[in-house]
Amino acid sequence: MRVVVVGAGPAGVRAVEQVVRAGLTPVWIDEASDGGGRVYQRPPKGFRRDQRALYGADAVRAHELHRTFDALRGRVEWRPDTLVWTVRPGERVLHTLARGTEAGEVPYDALILCTGAMDRVIPIPGWTTPGVATLGGAQIALKAQGVGIGARPVFVGTGPLLWLAALQYAKAGAKPALVLDTTSFAHKVSSAWGLLWSPPTLLRGLRYTAALRARRVPIAEDATPVAIEGEGRVTALRWRDAGWREHVTTCDAVAMGWGLKPEAQLADLAGVPFVFDAAGRNWVPERDAAGRTRVGGVYLAGDGAGIGGAEVAELAGARAALALLADHGQPADLVLVRHLDGRLRTEWRFRLALERAFPFPSRLAASVPDDTILCRCESITAGELREAAATEINRGKALTRVGMGRCQGRVCGPPAAEVLAARLGVPVERVGRLRGQPPVKPIPIGAGT
Repeated sequence: MRVVVVGAGPAGVRAVEQVVRAGLTPVWIDEASDGGGRVYQRPPKGFRRDQRALYGADAVRAHELHRTFDALRGRVEWRPDTLVWTVRPGERVLHTLARGTEAGEVPYDALILCTGAMDRVIPIPGWTTPGVATLGGAQIALKAQGVGIGARPVFVGTGPLLWLAALQYAKAGAKPALVLDTTSFAHKVSSAWGLLWSPPTLLRGLRYTAALRARRVPIAEDATPVAIEGEGRVTALRWRDAGWREHVTTCDAVAMGWGLKPEAQLADLAGVPFVFDAAGRNWVPERDAAGRTRVGGVYLAGDGAGIGGAEVAELAGARAALALLADHGQPADLVLVRHLDGRLRTEWRFRLALERAFPFPSRLAASVPDDTILCRCESITAGELREAAATEINRGKALTRVGMGRCQGRVCGPPAAEVLAARLGVPVERVGRLRGQPPVKPIPIGAGT
């Protein structure tokens, strides 16, 4: 049986671990040159910051994952620096591009997609100004290059990643000018009971905020970003507090993000149906608790199947691999299966509470000013989408080119749906989602022939 695993983050590592234990030699593909994924991204050789500085409270978990990856790499067909840009599910074939130029095909009998997630952003005036990054991008700068996006950055958004990224920058020597959380403190407190499903994670989050306050980092909750200012470079963030009073905070960079969205394009191209997750306000590929999909031979794990975080991704990766093995006649380790199922149930309860505590500010997304760039690839404004008279997001794409650029709607898709739904006065799920199209990321013109 030829097993292919796409992704070498937490889910991919644990999936491959189980497949190798079963005596198989899977093909393992990742766009990066090393394992760890974005959350545990490994720095280049010669990098001098230690793991504790890079990963904080997750340093031990990151070390264990890296060690497992290193032990597995020599026991698989490891294919780094390789993009899977489409899937032919009927023929069970992946199309790949290695090192940006080498096109190839990879057949499979069983496929585990561990494709991870990306930042979810809301366009605000000035968000295309040089010096603006996503929260994840700001983290990658620290982990992969050992640099910051600025010496006096502002962090804007909501969710645990907002506070973590700000604290990482403060510890690295930057002086955050402001942490702006669009969620109110009262709302977070009202949802705190549900977070008790994972007390260690809750306490860690409280330590993040306490550490930032101890460093005298300015914090604004229940606040609204108005515009990013600067000519040719970020110079300030204009924002309103809970009382709707306007403020201007000088800064040299802005990192922004409102949670994560699954990188689920390959699942889409594989023919997996999608469902709307109302709690996370995301479209996610449909799968069962073990990672099985309705498409024969295709399994899902990690944030690419639904946002759960790094710990859930590890558990789900192992569980999907065990489901795959069981489906192909391999004896199941029932003790391990029961352990993983129990842990996953608890973690998903916590994740649901977390989504309630840090909700996506749909009203902010829906009210993007008409003259603000919505789709930066195609330079389409929010007003142009509103004027298009589209009744569904893919029709809006056809009429305006929203989502037709290099990112294939990965960035603009969610806010565009919010804008269109508000214009039509319908729930956001009614306008649908942008359908996946190959290639999922840009490739040379001749690579697909």
